[in-house]
Amino acid sequence: MNRALPVVRLRVPTDEDAVAWHRVFDDRDVMEFHGGRSAELYVYEELTARQRRHDAERGFCLWTMVDERGQVIGFTGAQPWPRDWGPTGEIEIGWRLGRAYWGQGYATVAAQMTLDRLRTAGVTDVVAMVRPGNERSIAVTKRLGMELAETFPHPRFGEEALCFRLSLRESHPE
Repeated sequence: MNRALPVVRLRVPTDEDAVAWHRVFDDRDVMEFHGGRSAELYVYEELTARQRRHDAERGFCLWTMVDERGQVIGFTGAQPWPRDWGPTGEIEIGWRLGRAYWGQGYATVAAQMTLDRLRTAGVTDVVAMVRPGNERSIAVTKRLGMELAETFPHPRFGEEALCFRLSLRESHPE
């Protein structure tokens, strides 16, 4: 039986979305691969402000994901890799969903929408950094056609972070 794809809308994050992200991500399961607990509200306030700047300057950001009822369910999108280790200088695609929305196809649908928007913005390649054991995110990378390309030593967790890659260049058959 084929399940219908979920309806999801992406929007540039608002000031209010910082509060929504803080609430939706305040779950030990959601934060398992992101330090184990939700960040303080001010972190999400700074993140949403930075994403608004990214969208204005680059035409893409980590967008707020809204479901068919208009509820904020998480974020997906892309931004320049923000750390001084790993794939520096590259564009990273990412997603994070509230626990109630896992396993329903939202992350994959929204990530595919992100890839389409990135192509329109002229981005030619993306990476996704995933911690080992995060099988849900690894599954999304596979559904997007990404391939494990390399690993980087993670400075905080003492493990190899997985770097998946995807070319967004159009391939033309010979």
